[in-house]
Formats: sequence, structure tokens, C-alpha cells
Amino acid sequence: MRAMILAAGRGERMRPLTDHTPKPLLPVAGKPLIVWHIERLVSAGITDIVINHAWLGEKIESALGDGAAFGASLTYSPETKALETAGGIARALPLLGGRPFLVMNGDVWCDWSPNFAYQQAQVLCDRNKKAWLLMVNNPEHHPHGDFYLDTTDELRHSNDSHTSRKLTFSGIGVYQPALFSDLGNAPARLAPVLRAAMEAHEVIGAHYNGYWVDVGTPNRLQALEHKLQAPPLSGKS
Repeated sequence: MRAMILAAGRGERMRPLTDHTPKPLLPVAGKPLIVWHIERLVSAGITDIVINHAWLGEKIESALGDGAAFGASLTYSPETKALETAGGIARALPLLGGRPFLVMNGDVWCDWSPNFAYQQAQVLCDRNKKAWLLMVNNPEHHPHGDFYLDTTDELRHSNDSHTSRKLTFSGIGVYQPALFSDLGNAPARLAPVLRAAMEAHEVIGAHYNGYWVDVGTPNRLQALEHKLQAPPLSGKS
């Protein structure tokens, strides 16, 4: 199975930290944020990893190289201008192969294990679905969520009657290549692509209650730093 880490964003909310350092290389608890992703993927046996980049992308390639230092094989998908999430994935399709692949936003941190991606990839094939999304509880900065799970595991886009049931998309998903095959090389946002697929009953998902954070601001980066550096709670004897 192959994976893609999305790393092409400018990181405007992180400025001035991202003026000279691409957001995926910002350090957290002793190593760049993107290295946490790479190590977690490798630990799950996913070693073929594609990374797209735009802003200061040469620094990402220089820092990570071919991935051998992490036990991975890294391939890069450079963008002269950011193509948005769906556009970036579509551009990278030739590098991702013809089977379902895992995609992770480079600016989130989550303790979900990529080991589960294998099972979800098989489910997409068996049920003729195009996407599986990991959904999380709505954070304070995104209280209204994105999509809701129906009585099965299908995901639906916003509906006034289901507002209270909406969850937030974590930025982690497993996709069939066919979801992006018609997009070409133009910039394209992921949300409209997903909503169209939801209308065709082609998107499923699961609610994850573990630790997740959108590392989108310096304050959230600092909070994650404290979380990862905190000593584990000792059990009672």
C-alpha cells in the first residue's frame, strides 16, 4: 500500500514561523512534524510515500532526502503553485499506483494507527466505494463540523436536520484513484469532490475518539509540543 502526505500549503496562520521554514518541517518534540507521519507510516509497513510540496519545497526534499534514513522510500510531487488538496492528489496519481492509497494532511497530528488503512482499502474495493474518511470530534476552532455518519457507515454532507451529528474530517483518508482521475492538473479543493461522491453513496467513514489536533497555529503547535513531551501517567500500585 502507498501513502501520500500533503505538504504544499503556505502555512499563513503559522507566520512568521513559516516565512523561512515550510510548515511540515516545523519542529515538535524534537523532530519535524512530517517525520512523525513518516515514522508512523513506516511502523505500519507503509514505506512507499509520496510528498507533494510547493512553498519552500526544496527545503523539504533537502531535509528528508530519499527517505532511507527513516526506512522509507520517498517520492516528491512538486507543484509550481499549490493545487489545493484534490488537485495535488490528482497530480500525484501516477506515483500512487492503481490501488487504494492512504492520504494524510501534513499539518495534523493523530495517534490513529495507519495499520487500519489496509482493512479500509479492502473495504473500498469490496463495496465499490471511492473514499473512507477518519472523522473526529469537533475542535473548539471548528465547532460545526464537516460531515455526518448516517445509521450505517456512510458519510453525508451538511444538512440542517443533522447539524448536531456532524463531525470534523481529520485530514486522514483512504481513496480510490478513480475519485480524482477526472480532475486534470487544475487546482481543486477536496470538499466539493467528496460531497459529489457522497451524493452517489460512495463515501464511508468512521468516528475516531483518540488524540487529534490540527496544527494550524503557533498556539496549537505549542500545545502539541507540551502533549508529546509530557511524561506518561504512572499507574497506581
